[in-house]
Amino acid sequence: MSRPVQVAIDGPGGAGKTSVARAVADALGVECLDTGAMYRAVAAAVLRRGVDPADAESVAAVAREVVADIEVGAEAVRLDGIDVSEEIRGAAVTEAVSAVAANPAVREVMVACQQVWAAARDGCVMEGRDITTVVLPGADVRVYLSADPAVRARRRSGESGADEAAVRAALSVRDRLDSTRRHAPLPVPDDLPAGVREIDTTHRSVAEAVGEIMEMIEALPGGARGT
Repeated sequence: MSRPVQVAIDGPGGAGKTSVARAVADALGVECLDTGAMYRAVAAAVLRRGVDPADAESVAAVAREVVADIEVGAEAVRLDGIDVSEEIRGAAVTEAVSAVAANPAVREVMVACQQVWAAARDGCVMEGRDITTVVLPGADVRVYLSADPAVRARRRSGESGADEAAVRAALSVRDRLDSTRRHAPLPVPDDLPAGVREIDTTHRSVAEAVGEIMEMIEALPGGARGT
């Protein structure tokens, strides 16, 4: 007898989380949630309102106001019905999102929303930076995707067209901020929680990483299914 399965995927930028998560979700026939896009949407809303990302109280108020209006789909990310897919990947949002995501009150709002989303579905895949540890610590399969910093920078540079050295520097700053924040820090490969498996994608294709995760799913007691 098969059963629904929840898959939690964490990792730094450029490790392949989104591509791998979507492919696993497709293989299982379930929905996939990119939680990073949710934080970026909040950051976009903060900037649109002229709020300083460092103003913790005001940023939290914006998050509470807009969280119900954020839609993260496979084709687009919408904020209050408006497609902000390109805007949230722009330089301004990228610069602001770390401060927004480090805000404990913002994370409280977002985590609650993400947990409700998962609970309403008969199996799902969720990816981000605190999914295996905070959002879905009881997920059936928990994975941390890693990759060499140079490879991550090359991938991101190829996607955005930005200077590779600048991208690598920005990723390094984001890694430091995410892994050292006091509330729900990004796990690091040398200190992963029990039950979280690291998959290094430096020399692995998306298909290979997906295959390894699918093997983990197939090995679950009692079998598993997406829907």
